[in-house]
Amino acid sequence: MTYPSKERYHEFTPYVKIYLTIGIVGMVQKSFIDTKLYEIRWHGRGGQGAITAAKIIAQAAYLNGYNGVTAAPSFGAERRGAPVSASTRISPQTVMVMSQVEKPNVVVVLDDTLLKDPDTTSGLNSEGWLVVNSQHHPEELKCYGDFNIASADATSVCQELGLIVSGLTVVNTAILGALIRATEIVDMASLEKVIRERFSNKTIDINLAAITKTYEITKLHKMR
Repeated sequence: MTYPSKERYHEFTPYVKIYLTIGIVGMVQKSFIDTKLYEIRWHGRGGQGAITAAKIIAQAAYLNGYNGVTAAPSFGAERRGAPVSASTRISPQTVMVMSQVEKPNVVVVLDDTLLKDPDTTSGLNSEGWLVVNSQHHPEELKCYGDFNIASADATSVCQELGLIVSGLTVVNTAILGALIRATEIVDMASLEKVIRERFSNKTIDINLAAITKTYEITKLHKMR
């Protein structure tokens, strides 16, 4: 495993310090290979990177041993700030379903103001996970249903690290830390490999730090 250089370490302290001390590979060791189709629906706003996040998890799942993975945006144009959605499907077998996810195992929300729309959590499976980028504790989100809730203030993490593009805080990689903390759907080793493949050398460390910090601050509320 390659750790950040001294220069990057000082730039991103104290967040990279967590990354160095704990070790991103050691956070989640288990491979979550199931025998059924696992569906994730993503809700965000244009420019937040929800579609990219859907693709990253699909790629990490493939590295984690799933033979069937797909990631797709919702239909329609992605306008900056407008609500957008995407989906990820993961399976040990080839995925033949191409429609939008209607009954997800997990819903990931990159902007908690989208929770005002009941369609955001519609169809979420019983005992599934709602993962939200929010400064509020799961029990304060006023989301009612027979599902589990995880929340983390990924926005603050990204703002402190400088993950801002054209004035917009980009939380798509950070929220992956909360997703993995709640579901263990992929391990951190696979996710780190994808980040290193998809991002430039200048942004690898900062994105890994965002994932690590968000993982650590994620609050979980289980229904049972």
